[in-house]
Amino acid sequence: MLSELHQLNDGFVNINQRGKPLMPCSPAKARVLLREKKARVKRRTPFTIQLTTATGEARQDVSLGVDAGYRHVGLSASTEKAELYASEAVLRDDITDLLSARLALRRARRNRKTRYRAPRFSNRVHSKNKGWLAPSVEHKIASHLKLVENVCRLLPVTNITVETASFDMQAIKNPDIKGTEYQQGEQLGFWNVREYVLWRDGHQCQHCRGKSGDPILNVHHLESRRTGGDAPNNLVTLCETCHKAYHAGRIDLKLKRGRSMRAEAFMGIMRWTFFYRLKEIHADKTVENTYGYLTKHTRITHGIEKSHCADAYCIAGNLSAERLPEYLYQKQVRKHNRQIHKLTIGRGGIRKRQQTPFEVKGFRLFDKVRLGGEEGYIFGRRSSGYFDVRRLDGQKLSAGVSFKKLHLLEKRKTYLTVLLPRLKTKVSAPY
Repeated sequence: MLSELHQLNDGFVNINQRGKPLMPCSPAKARVLLREKKARVKRRTPFTIQLTTATGEARQDVSLGVDAGYRHVGLSASTEKAELYASEAVLRDDITDLLSARLALRRARRNRKTRYRAPRFSNRVHSKNKGWLAPSVEHKIASHLKLVENVCRLLPVTNITVETASFDMQAIKNPDIKGTEYQQGEQLGFWNVREYVLWRDGHQCQHCRGKSGDPILNVHHLESRRTGGDAPNNLVTLCETCHKAYHAGRIDLKLKRGRSMRAEAFMGIMRWTFFYRLKEIHADKTVENTYGYLTKHTRITHGIEKSHCADAYCIAGNLSAERLPEYLYQKQVRKHNRQIHKLTIGRGGIRKRQQTPFEVKGFRLFDKVRLGGEEGYIFGRRSSGYFDVRRLDGQKLSAGVSFKKLHLLEKRKTYLTVLLPRLKTKVSAPY
């Protein structure tokens, strides 16, 4: 491990005997502490050492900026002089699909094994629990809190600033909207969405334009209902003939759904929930919020490139701090493979069990390994001891390499992490 310290030129994270964070030290000091057995390696990425002897615990004010988002989260921790931590995390986006698959399996099982039961709306969870949020939203809020917690475990953070954003989705659709028009949506005067979609399309099939002569019209979802919803921009009018032909795979639709507002809706729901939960968890720290237009103005004024890490750096507020030449790129993965989410049913109605053991030859899924002179992650495994090793960007290092050629670097974690060079493009201010 000592031979690898020269590969990183930024400071190393430092924690005391009790596991509390200290200010980072230089690579040279880290080498000395490890060589003299006064510290031990706690984590490889980011490189973290834990002291084995008591020492002084002088600290500085460390500000953490959080660029919250639907898909990407930027984090930057800095003092007045230097940036200490920079990362960009990519969150999972498969929660809705997994929950929908589970719902379909449970519904099918109940239909097979129980009598018909009429739906009751008095026992729904959102009617019982005030402040209930959808599981997909809760997962992303929990992911944001976890990322902030990971930084607070490494550095003595004193201030946290979160960028909260509000989106006017009506204005996004119609920039000229004003006044009472906000209360008069596009579906005003129509009984339901179906009636509006039929009227919008002129009661005509949007594929054959009435050439089939079929008088029966259907409202078709361009994107799956479980992910696209029943928004009018996800619906289109098709005649019965074209509708059946599409689902039979005989025709292809050239129609595309309109802009999805999923990310904007999520940010509108989660922004204040995340902020207030953060204040409750970190009551000993100063937690503040800022807005996107302020971040944009700061970034443009100081000529900083556009990225999630750069936005977090601006949010932290220490604009005179020297930025790190590298940042941590993190990707959130699903480590578990629940059988209930598998839709393939074998003979006799029995789902096939997972054949590959949880651990093969000492290696597990998403373990960080070294293959030759390159580092990668295990994305697939066979019980025979051969593994699919890839980089975090998906590039394959080997589709089937023996465990004998692999060297374990890190056990798997929820966030797979690599160190990447920062984009150093200087953006000139407009004035």
